[in-house]
Amino acid sequence: MSEQPAAPADTAARQLEPAAADAVRAYAAKTRADADRFAAVLEDIATNGLPDPEQCTPWEELREAHLTRLAAQRPAVA
Repeated sequence: MSEQPAAPADTAARQLEPAAADAVRAYAAKTRADADRFAAVLEDIATNGLPDPEQCTPWEELREAHLTRLAAQRPAVA
């Protein structure tokens, strides 16, 4: 196999519409913020260890609270 660079594509790159480019940038910013938040949690765990299970909220309670919030946001279907 050769180490030559790939030949340029036959078609030129298409520019995004300004609104689409803004949407991609917004998605990138949200993804970056989510990754930063996740990294901060992992760093906290590395520094302080895992929290005491007795001090944590069970996931079932968190799930039920979230489902209740979702149900309140949507009108009931007849």
